[in-house]
Amino acid sequence: MINLYINERQIEHVTVLDLKGKERIHGATIALHESIRCLARERKIQVLLDLWQVKHIDSRGLGELVSSHVTLAQSGGAFKLMHMAESLYELMKSTKLLAVFDVYDDEPTALAGFFGSKTSRIFELVS
Repeated sequence: MINLYINERQIEHVTVLDLKGKERIHGATIALHESIRCLARERKIQVLLDLWQVKHIDSRGLGELVSSHVTLAQSGGAFKLMHMAESLYELMKSTKLLAVFDVYDDEPTALAGFFGSKTSRIFELVS
């Protein structure tokens, strides 16, 4: 049974993956794993993961996030997270993973992390 749906959208060279349909990322979820590997093969290596519906990630899910980060970094890309719930933020903090990921509260700020100082352009893209 598929319980995690991933909506892919493109904002210039950044691929945004919106997670939908389930509030957990756990070991049985292979959709994220497959999506990231497919994007890397397509050279879509600037990826922003929207976690707004995710309330829990288990250890295997955390491992998948780290693996995705490594896969994209090795390809010369970047993997950033946004809209992280407080419980996820605390988990990332306690596991020291906040040092690994760039985490943002909103999409314009996250996109600015990919585009550098072109902040005004970002607001045009997401408006």
